Amino acid sequence: MVKIKICGITNIDDAMASVELGADALGFNFYKKSPRFIEPEKAAEIIAQLPPFVVPIAIFVNEREEKILEMLKASCIHGVQFHGDETPEFCQRFGNHVIKAFQVKDKESLKHMSHYRVSAYLLDSYREGLRGGTGETFDWHLAVVAKTFGRIILAGGLNPDNVAEAVKLVQPYGVDVAGGVERDKGIKDHAKLRKFITEVRKASRP
Repeated sequence: MVKIKICGITNIDDAMASVELGADALGFNFYKKSPRFIEPEKAAEIIAQLPPFVVPIAIFVNEREEKILEMLKASCIHGVQFHGDETPEFCQRFGNHVIKAFQVKDKESLKHMSHYRVSAYLLDSYREGLRGGTGETFDWHLAVVAKTFGRIILAGGLNPDNVAEAVKLVQPYGVDVAGGVERDKGIKDHAKLRKFITEVRKASRP
């Protein structure tokens, strides 16, 4: 089954709704410029209430190593997602539970993926000046090509109406959504959450 990560969690109600509906992972955004930013201490309060087998992931963008370690400790998170210009060497300092995001504009955008030894590659849409959260899709055929490098987590403009098509075409390891299941920045729409997760599950059945 395709794994589901609900990103941009900012409160316990959205976290528990995501889990109860079947999410496999929750993303906590520690990038201060993001409208979905959450303080590590608040993230820790939410994580303490999660059931086992739900994986919390911390999102960073071009953050200093010392600050990352400090925030991971404060939030009790072990898995990290790097969404900036982090080098392969930098990513390897954080162990085995690392996701590296790539913003996909064209096939050229995939050329550096082979340099990274990470758990999975997250593919997001490219828009100049933005680090994710574009609300736009990219050419999913490029995600199929990217699967040759390893596990692919598909992101970028996914929502309850298009995720089934994306899953059927790409057959990714996982999908990642934030804005596509929101009613406001950082606040999830639980009806959209339910439909999104249902559509993924239906589309990923053998």
